[in-house]
Amino acid sequence: MRTLDDHKVNLANDLLTVTAVDEPGSGGAHHHYAIDCGANEDVATDIKFQNGPINEVGVNGLTHEVLLAIVADRLRSFQAGPFATRYNALALTHIEEAQNWLNRRTIERMRRGVEGTHKV
Repeated sequence: MRTLDDHKVNLANDLLTVTAVDEPGSGGAHHHYAIDCGANEDVATDIKFQNGPINEVGVNGLTHEVLLAIVADRLRSFQAGPFATRYNALALTHIEEAQNWLNRRTIERMRRGVEGTHKV
């Protein structure tokens, strides 16, 4: 298990403990993260990422693309409401850029016939 601290910048985030629960998989990344919200257990959650090639194990977790889509949606909503800021706009731009690169990676892998496998 490994605890992450990158998110800690204010009281709301300081109270959240994010832990990589499992051992890194064959690609070197963790697949299961636990978020502990201290005394407020109602908002504690687990995030489980896809573990293994979809063609072999099926869909068994989230992808980076799913989490980025959620964050992008929230930032777009803030930008359309009373909390629009330059910071939100810049963050959204970079999230959309990350989405683009991940989508391009997937399309390239599909063209090569290796999407959904451990092949590079």
